[in-house]
Amino acid sequence: MPTITKKELEEYRQMCYDKNNGRILTPDGLRLICDAYKNDPEAIGKHMLETLARIQNKGGC
Repeated sequence: MPTITKKELEEYRQMCYDKNNGRILTPDGLRLICDAYKNDPEAIGKHMLETLARIQNKGGC
């Protein structure tokens, strides 16, 4: 019977936490963001970087 390591278990718990708190980007979510910025790669990238900075400043990442 396969087992997982403590590190794998912790990563799984973190993924579950992120999923439950809306931190997982789904294909539909990505499509929504791309549509909102009219598929402009610079605008999408800027949005992603600003969002990442906001999350990091809150201590969420």
